[in-house]
Amino acid sequence: MYEVHTLLDKRVNSSFYPSYFLLVGIPGLEHEQIWISIPFCITYILALLGNLMVVVVIFMSPRLHQPMFIFLSMLAFNDGLLCTSFAPKILSILWFNDRAISFNGCLLQMFFIHSFTSIESGFLLSMAYDRYVAIYKPLRYTSIITSRLILRLVIILLVRAVVLVGPCLILIKRFPAFKTNIIAHSYCEHMAVVKLADADIRVNSIYGLFVAFTILGVDLLFIFLSYILIFSAVFRLPSKEARLKAFNTCTPHICVFLSFYNMALFSFLSHRYGKKIPPYIHIIFSDIYLLVPPMLNPLVYGLKTNLIREEIWKILRNNKMDYRMSYSRQ
Repeated sequence: MYEVHTLLDKRVNSSFYPSYFLLVGIPGLEHEQIWISIPFCITYILALLGNLMVVVVIFMSPRLHQPMFIFLSMLAFNDGLLCTSFAPKILSILWFNDRAISFNGCLLQMFFIHSFTSIESGFLLSMAYDRYVAIYKPLRYTSIITSRLILRLVIILLVRAVVLVGPCLILIKRFPAFKTNIIAHSYCEHMAVVKLADADIRVNSIYGLFVAFTILGVDLLFIFLSYILIFSAVFRLPSKEARLKAFNTCTPHICVFLSFYNMALFSFLSHRYGKKIPPYIHIIFSDIYLLVPPMLNPLVYGLKTNLIREEIWKILRNNKMDYRMSYSRQ
């Protein structure tokens, strides 16, 4: 068993290169962590089941083999991977006090969390572009949004995540020593690990800002530009019914990207500039930012998209009929 206090006593006045890190969880709320784990666990289960449902329904329904739903299925698949990259470890900390994570395991978790977040942002931008083409250039939609374009976008998003997030790990590996191996966080977040280094961290901090604004900032800017063009096109539609229909197709996406980017910006900025914010507030919001959007996405799209609702009920009815037939044969 790893002893936190022993490590602190031995290394408080000396730097070292750790073989593992210790995740604190939620500092200041250690006695309430078992209660905090309940909504965390429920949110994680709902996120997994909801996104799995979206992927399965779109895969099984030929009616949904359209670009908009293909983007949605990839977003759902990425959401499942994102929350799984950190939620099980958080729950093991809250339930079993299992705080230890190897040095390389910590870097790997960091890479997956930030890469999946980057890909999530890219998919939201791709979906905004899809809606822009569908409303602004409806007659050319099928010739612009093709399977080849979707494949290229996926490859670009994967390469972007690896190219931008990968150097963060390399820069951390170059640190000669660390002041402590105790991470005051519930998962391996980039700046939470960087601040432990017994070295100049300005390059890491600047590069982290560069990555964040290159991904979230650029994607958010283009999403806003897309919706400015979309709304200008919608307001020019001749009939009220056509305008309402166009708005209804965009509403789920607006809800999703607002929840994702608002939480992301709060988490990112509070970690660097929110000195007066209690640490447990920042950490809880960091966890919510990674857990709640993956849970909300299938709910928002499932409730607001008629085709998905229809296909879900169709699959449920077919399964119910199959079960009755098999039961009657017995």
